[in-house]
Amino acid sequence: MELTTPGTRPDPWLNRLHERVSAELPAYLADLETLVDIDSGSYTKSGVDRVGSWMADALGALGGAVQVLPNADLGNTVVATFRGRGTGRVLVIGHTDTVFDPGTAAERPFRVEGGRAYGPGVCDMKSGLLAGVYALRALRAAEPGASPWLPCATLTFVANPDEEIGSPASTSVIRALAAGHDAALVLENARANGDIVSARKGNLSLVLRLRGRAAHAGVEPEKGRSAVLEAAHKTVALHALNGRWPGVTCNVGVVRGGTRPNVVAEEALLEVDVRSPSRADLEAAEAAVRDIAATSTVPDVACDVELRGRHWPMERTGAAEALVAAATGIAERLGVPLRDASTGGASDANTTAGEGLPSLDGLGPIGGLDHSPDEYVEVSSIVPRVTLLAALIRAIGEGTVPVVAEEVAGRGR
Repeated sequence: MELTTPGTRPDPWLNRLHERVSAELPAYLADLETLVDIDSGSYTKSGVDRVGSWMADALGALGGAVQVLPNADLGNTVVATFRGRGTGRVLVIGHTDTVFDPGTAAERPFRVEGGRAYGPGVCDMKSGLLAGVYALRALRAAEPGASPWLPCATLTFVANPDEEIGSPASTSVIRALAAGHDAALVLENARANGDIVSARKGNLSLVLRLRGRAAHAGVEPEKGRSAVLEAAHKTVALHALNGRWPGVTCNVGVVRGGTRPNVVAEEALLEVDVRSPSRADLEAAEAAVRDIAATSTVPDVACDVELRGRHWPMERTGAAEALVAAATGIAERLGVPLRDASTGGASDANTTAGEGLPSLDGLGPIGGLDHSPDEYVEVSSIVPRVTLLAALIRAIGEGTVPVVAEEVAGRGR
């Protein structure tokens, strides 16, 4: 099969790469079945570690120097480091956890039907994890005489065990690695329409804890100070932040308070989600939330703010545009339409971008309906997406994405 489009010259290397990935599709699907049929919800440590162990073995078999970073409560983080012959340094990230409870895989195991693969975590993101492994296998097979086979100076593959709960254990690992790389490729699956992701909103997870004064609601309510009433005032004020800055959203998703209807509520709690496409506006929105927390409509009700998590936005920088251009150029030679998009959800790409590392996401196969019983992956997208990923790794590794190199140099390589 000649992968050419009108006006382009044949690319024997890309043809060879595509052929290798195509030949491996049955093995990919067999491995996908193995991983999907393992329950690996974020808090199911044994299952997450089974997937992590599979990844460690697969990456070790490719010649990676594998480290398993233990965690007592969550899954272990797997880090594999490869050395090669190129100049670029690539960080590849995928996660081994899902959102599903134990027993889900037994209830609806992996299946292929109507051109789609189904099962818990098939899209988010066990097919993406495998895309990374099979891209490396294809790179090794496409140039059998090359030694070393990897067309990068360094490639580090992180299999993250806790992305679905905000990466509390692995964020520090990813941040530490970011400084030593030139670009990050994150293996979340492509959007349902095939788009890759070049920008993501940043988000804050905040808890507001309110303390008032209890009193008998019927006998002497005037002696009370209702934390629930103050929580209501703060909820209205917080929701008024929506749209104050372009694209910024603020949502009070959980409200709890009080003990009995005949008691003026002494305590209340608000769980707040704030999102923004720009770091400056996220910082401004956080300051506004803290101002709301610091002022009180109901006298004598105090409020403390707890920061549970923060992901800086993944903004579409010039270097991100260079990565997009490289990806779309490869896709054109593959005869596959490709566009990039921004999204409101956060991923590990927010962490790498927040550290100043040029990042691109959505590089796994095409799928959709994540976190639902109908989650799926388009089987026909697997070969072109794995081929695209492998070719993009090569382009970065060989230093042919110049804006990325310039931005990294500006950060002080």
